[in-house]
Amino acid sequence: MATILSVSGSPSVTSRTARLLRHLDDRLTSQGHDVIALDVRTLPAEALLHADFGHPAIARATALFEQADGVVIGTPVYKAAYSGLLKSLLDLLPQYALTGKTVLPLATGGTTAHVLAIDYALRPVLASMGPAHITPGWFTLDQDITVGDDGTLTVAPGSAEALAQVTDQFSAALGGRTTVLAAAG
Repeated sequence: MATILSVSGSPSVTSRTARLLRHLDDRLTSQGHDVIALDVRTLPAEALLHADFGHPAIARATALFEQADGVVIGTPVYKAAYSGLLKSLLDLLPQYALTGKTVLPLATGGTTAHVLAIDYALRPVLASMGPAHITPGWFTLDQDITVGDDGTLTVAPGSAEALAQVTDQFSAALGGRTTVLAAAG
């Protein structure tokens, strides 16, 4: 199966975005893919902010992009755009770092006013990096993501079904097996 890089662009340690990505990583792993998680917040801030292309952590992140067949990009939405942290990383990657790759863009946010951030802010940047295919993405409201005291993640039913569908479409685009959603009768 495919190697997938799952990138969280959230600066928060308790990020709903990162937790949602790890939840979807499990689904992709169960479909036979090898999933590698990258939380951009773990990269050295100085290297990101000073555009230190040669920093070993940035070089390792760049290598992860090179090795991946597919990339899932998840970001919280701030001021109708993807996170500045994610932008810092994308700016340090080679211009065509996504060449030949399949990409799944995902976003989380507090209001439906941010729902177009994927198509109007994130997708154009990703497209400029040369992917073979950008699958339909999904925006999930923060209120639809609940983290229990034990760390378990619960996604509201409507959002969970939509996320499963876009994740399965991404997996299928990579040549993976997918879970068939039962038709509501």
